[in-house]
Amino acid sequence: MGFELNIVLVAPEIPQNTGSIGRLCVNLGARLHLVKPLGFSLDESKLKRAGLDYWPHLELRVHDDWDAFLAAEHPARLVFASTKGTKNLFELRFRNGEYLVFGNETGGLPAAFYERYAADLYRIPMPGAQHRSLNLANAVAVAAYEACRQFSGGDG
Repeated sequence: MGFELNIVLVAPEIPQNTGSIGRLCVNLGARLHLVKPLGFSLDESKLKRAGLDYWPHLELRVHDDWDAFLAAEHPARLVFASTKGTKNLFELRFRNGEYLVFGNETGGLPAAFYERYAADLYRIPMPGAQHRSLNLANAVAVAAYEACRQFSGGDG
């Protein structure tokens, strides 16, 4: 693919979503970061079932909390996907080594993030009249493939 991509899930709750996202990461050659607390065990069968036989090939990093993640990774830039974002994700020019950050399924990002990272909040357009939010695995796929499209010209 020619670029590095990091997917960061903050306190994910549903093992099937995380398993699907892990499978996506393997297919993209992306790294998956899980920031605790997790709403499931990494040994849970639902996680493995959703990830199928891709899970052993996943480059997975688990961090005890947000500060531990920042200390371990030293990200050059963080891009937060949120329904509370004011900027369109499709207008973002992705960079090599990007860290795409997603909150959990029921609460989104931690409350303090909305102020702390206000300038880095992006939304995925949802033109439907009844829109609220996308499933977490779908949102990650949309954002990750937009980054892939920009770096590979869609040839990946």
